[in-house]
Amino acid sequence: MAEFSTLATPSATRAVLQRFGLAPKKALGQNFLVNDTVIGRILDLSEANEADTVLEVGPGIGTLTHALLQHAGFVVSVERDETLPEVLEYTLAELRHRFLLVKKDGLDLKEADLAGHVPTKLIANLPYGVAATIVLDYLVRFSSLQSVTVMVQREVAERMAAEPGRKDYGAYTVKLALRAMPVGSFAVSRNDFMPPPHVDSTVIRLNRRDDLPAWADEAVIQAACLMADAAFASRRKTIVNSCKTYFASRGASGAHILEALPQILEAADVSPRTRGETLPPSTYLLLGRSLLENGDET
Repeated sequence: MAEFSTLATPSATRAVLQRFGLAPKKALGQNFLVNDTVIGRILDLSEANEADTVLEVGPGIGTLTHALLQHAGFVVSVERDETLPEVLEYTLAELRHRFLLVKKDGLDLKEADLAGHVPTKLIANLPYGVAATIVLDYLVRFSSLQSVTVMVQREVAERMAAEPGRKDYGAYTVKLALRAMPVGSFAVSRNDFMPPPHVDSTVIRLNRRDDLPAWADEAVIQAACLMADAAFASRRKTIVNSCKTYFASRGASGAHILEALPQILEAADVSPRTRGETLPPSTYLLLGRSLLENGDET
């Protein structure tokens, strides 16, 4: 059987941690992957190759990073734990010429931090507490990302791939769906980690959308996201009542939108009695365009 990462076993992970006097930090959501078969499945799903510059958040001791460096052209990893750079220098020593470590919180990562490297894929075992935020933010922030393959909590993966009408379909689902679409996933056992987490995990891949209408530019997408926030502000209410609740607290700009709300809904062919949870992302695009034409999103 092929070996993808020499670190993806309990004994190898334990040896590295003991060498540096470390232990998994619960506050940082550190659960180290110790199943090499899962590493291989992540590589297969992501389709990382020599043409890719991979962006990774939360490399830990370098378990997934080690495998990525053997398949991708370059890897940029972002790590906030100040005790781990020394560990990564040790575990990735032979592959350092194609590796850049950014010592920073992944939530604060900027394009300037990448030292000129242009990421094509986000592949990571993400810290679960910030996973949903990072995926959406990076798709917005780094336009060069063609796909995202990440390990997340199962419930987060379900939100990412939810269909209209399901209880896990919400504003986040709509916003993500306007940027990317899920194309594959697989479950990961709690026993594949050290220590085992208290939640179930899923690896999911999303590809950046290339099928939006020509008129759906960034301004329309941003307006559509605003309409999604408004439609789900009061989930059990009709879209018109939820929007009234949401925009009533947004001062003069909100008042202007409320005044134009009947026209905004009519132009998008959305009944005021509809609930936001029943509308597909494509309808939110129409609402976004209608908002720009009939209201004021700022």
